[in-house]
This record gives sequence, structure tokens and C-alpha cells, in this order.
Amino acid sequence: MKKGFIYIGITTFLFSTMEIALKTISENFNPIQLNFSRFLIGGIILLPFALKALKSKKISLTPKDIKTFSLLGLTCVVISMTFYQLAVMNTKASVVSVLFSCNPIFVMIFAYIVLKEKIYKHNIIALVLELLGIIVIINPLNTKLSITGIILTLLAAITFAIYGVLGKKSCAKFGGIVVTCFSFILGGLEMLILSLLSHLNIISDVLKSLNLNKFAEIPILSGYTLDTLPNVLYVFICVTGIGYALYFKAMEVTSANTTSLVFFFKPILSPILALIILKEVIPLNMILGIIFILIGSLASLLPPLINERHKNLSY
Repeated sequence: MKKGFIYIGITTFLFSTMEIALKTISENFNPIQLNFSRFLIGGIILLPFALKALKSKKISLTPKDIKTFSLLGLTCVVISMTFYQLAVMNTKASVVSVLFSCNPIFVMIFAYIVLKEKIYKHNIIALVLELLGIIVIINPLNTKLSITGIILTLLAAITFAIYGVLGKKSCAKFGGIVVTCFSFILGGLEMLILSLLSHLNIISDVLKSLNLNKFAEIPILSGYTLDTLPNVLYVFICVTGIGYALYFKAMEVTSANTTSLVFFFKPILSPILALIILKEVIPLNMILGIIFILIGSLASLLPPLINERHKNLSY
């Protein structure tokens, strides 16, 4: 159990620095280029762990499984993380981090619609509190934030929640690390193919005419210099690769409920780190919004954790 909490601690720190690290290199790279690169490399780092998990379960992947992972990669990497990367470019790293951490409330909604999972009283309380937190942070009556950045962040959180719900059955069969690894690799390859296609004149001309210049002629290898390399390696290897590997290792030695504490502490730690590193001011409405989100997270997390503890004690 102690090892599990060490994993959770390291994962929380890595995930809390994700938006900050991306922000520091966002001006040096095309957002789509950065997106497919980090998930492709992150997935490759996870590959040995995924292959070990498959071997232990004595499972071989079928063409149907690859098709499923490709769909998950499309949803997560191509759609959700493109919104996410664009959001990081358009608003504060701390805002993206806090709002994206609310994706569990969207998971609950889609799980109810798609998987017919039950919604309990504490889930409703959590939903209301976290929505209040989002509204307070956005402060629609007097917002100084980028509306585009907020919309992109919420779209990223919603589509990431859809990815989580669609991948639930696959996770039950293969385990989370296998699903994450192959959806990252296949999603990264899909993005790479789309990036190469964006260099075709007929496609790039249409994209430019629609004022979508970031999606036209997407670079593959530009931006990598000695100055950007440390942050690039940190994002690709530490945050995306090691971060997710430790997240699933924590799940193995504790539980899914305990590991979800990562997303409780992330909204606290991220703004503090953004203040220290990026000098991003934390306004009063954001502090209040974070408090609402944290109380909502507690309302969602505590009942399962208490039930889990009672079960363990009964054994």
C-alpha cells in the first residue's frame, strides 16, 4: 500500500505539471505536431508494460481489438487531446488543468447514458458542486479568460470522458495499461498520417481558406532544439510515459478509487505550480471555484473509499 501512495504522489506531481510544461514549449511547436509526438512516444514507453500484462493474462490481440483501440485512439488523441493542446495555447495553464480535472463528472453522465450505470445521491451532489466550481471559475458576468480557451478545455474534458466510457469494456478485458498503450500508439499514428496528408496542396489550400492554418502543412520534426529538448523530453517521457505507467501501477497495488485521488490533488497543486513557474496569478473566483470542485470531488470519492475500507476490514 505504501508503494501505491508513492506512485500516486509521483503521478500527481507529473500530471500537475503537464499543462505548465506544455505551455513552456507551445510557441515552439505546432499544437498538432506536439500532440501526436508525445502520445506516440508515450505509448511506446508503455509498450513493455502492456505486453507483460497481455502475457500474464494469456491474451492475444485480434484485428477486432486493433480496430477498437484505433477508435479509442481517434477519440482520445486525435479529437480530445487536439482540443486540449489548443486550449493550452489559448488560456492559462492553471485554468486548463483545473477545468480538465472535472472530466469525471462527464464520465458519470456518459456512463449513465451509454452503459446504464447507476447514479447515486453522492454523484448528484458532486456533479452540482463541480458544475458550480466551473461556473465560478469562468465567471461569465465578468470573465477575463479566453472564451475560446474555456470552450476548448471543456470540449477536451467531454471527449476524454467519452474515451473513458467507450474504453471501459476493453479495460475490463485487457486492463487499463494495455488499452492506454495501444490507443496512444494508434491514435498517435492516426495523427501522424493526418499531419502528412495536411501537406497535400489540395488539403492545405482548403484548410488555409477556412482560416485553419494550424491544421495545414503540419510540421513533423521542426522545433526540436537544444533549448526545447529538456522540456520536450519531460513532457514526452516523464509526464506522458512514466506518468501513465505509474498511474496504472498505483491502480494495481491500491484500487481505482484510491488512485483517483490524483485528480483530487491535481486542481490544488497545478495552480500553485503555475503561479511559481509561469507567474500566473490565481484570482479569488478561481480559488472559490477550486474549493467547490474539491468539495465535489470529496463527495464523489469518499463514499467508495469508505465502502472499500469497510470491505477490507471485514476480511
